[in-house]
Amino acid sequence: MSSNPVAETVASLMPRARAELAELVAFKSVADFTQFPKSESEAAANWVADALRAEGFVDVALLDTPDGTQSVYGYLPGPEGAKTVLLYAHYDVQPPLDEAGWSTPPFELTERDGRWYGRGAADCKGGVIMHLLALRALKANGGVPVNIKVIAEGSEEQGTGGLERYAEEHPELLEADTIVIGDAGNFRVGLPTVTTTLRGMTLVRVRIDTLAGNLHSGQFGGAAPDALAAMIRVLDSLRAEDGSTTVDGLDATGTWEGLEYTEEQFRADAKVLDEVGLIGSGSVADRLWARPAVTVLGIDCPPVVGATPSVHSSARALISLRVPPGVDATEATKLLQAHVQAHTPWGARVTTEQIGQGQAFRADATSPAYQAMADAMAVAYPGETMQYAGEGGSIPLCNTLAGLYPQAEILLIGLSEPEAQIHAVNESVSPEELERLSVAEALFLRNYAAG
Repeated sequence: MSSNPVAETVASLMPRARAELAELVAFKSVADFTQFPKSESEAAANWVADALRAEGFVDVALLDTPDGTQSVYGYLPGPEGAKTVLLYAHYDVQPPLDEAGWSTPPFELTERDGRWYGRGAADCKGGVIMHLLALRALKANGGVPVNIKVIAEGSEEQGTGGLERYAEEHPELLEADTIVIGDAGNFRVGLPTVTTTLRGMTLVRVRIDTLAGNLHSGQFGGAAPDALAAMIRVLDSLRAEDGSTTVDGLDATGTWEGLEYTEEQFRADAKVLDEVGLIGSGSVADRLWARPAVTVLGIDCPPVVGATPSVHSSARALISLRVPPGVDATEATKLLQAHVQAHTPWGARVTTEQIGQGQAFRADATSPAYQAMADAMAVAYPGETMQYAGEGGSIPLCNTLAGLYPQAEILLIGLSEPEAQIHAVNESVSPEELERLSVAEALFLRNYAAG
């Protein structure tokens, strides 16, 4: 990184950043209070609030959102007449999944092979630290030239919409000229990237019932309708032979215009096993960023160990459907539910319940804020040009903010590059990416103020 005062300041703050990230990662702030204590999320929220107060933020508040979680808000006034920038991150995290699969404890930040490992290190507690680093660097080099609002969400990973509903009820709170969402990531380490599209999503829980109770498979199997077999038929109907998503009535032919993703690079990033093929058709970018994708997130059925010879009377599954920009998530939910109904065999009783939803998002990449970010990233990443990419994941708040503040420019950056393995075991963050993106964000705020 070329030498400049902002970069030098951020470099000097990295030991502190690591210590703070370690403190934040230690909170088991999974916003599913059936699995993790609510007190862990509340403690993480208070940590963020205290950090904002320490940086001079005023009006710091823990917002009780309708889904029973807390989002942290703070306001840092800038010069008279300055523009306002909203910085977003979230402090809640995904469950650690199989803790035995982690090489080091998931809630203990651990350095290994030049990366910092821990749940939330990249997604998105690292984003909270990135915002703090950028602001500290500006304060040490002439001051923060814009008004800053920070919002740290407490339930983004659950998709329960608490902050979206709160923002709709208090539309003045998050109003800004530009919004920086710190929950995306570079296409690869060292390649500065802004995310211009996000897929929307819906979560649907399916239940199939066929019998009053389980039956002996020897006595009744062969004629008694098996609910688990019916569920398998339904789930299989959601994919074509090549693995493409096939929900009746849902378009799956979109194409991506922009940064391409080679199959070789994707196989390496996704750690696809040798000789195992990719699924779907079209380019990898088409499949990830421009087309719907269904995933079976879980099935309620007996484990192999301890299974009994039974015909099953009931089965449940949780289905995730990601949809690209241009597809309404509400309509996609209806199509998915209708598909499940239509493809349930043997007259089995089937019920579907939507438990989460978020709309897709497309940014206006021609806005002045994007030029300010491109100039900033050129300094933070010498020799590289800012790239535009899609993101297969969903951040439902983006569409809410775009609807509430149609004149606001929205940029998505962050630490979740492929090596970070977010949502998987052994999640990690590159400290070099944290440093460079913090520099980029600080310089962006300065560029944007001067523009």
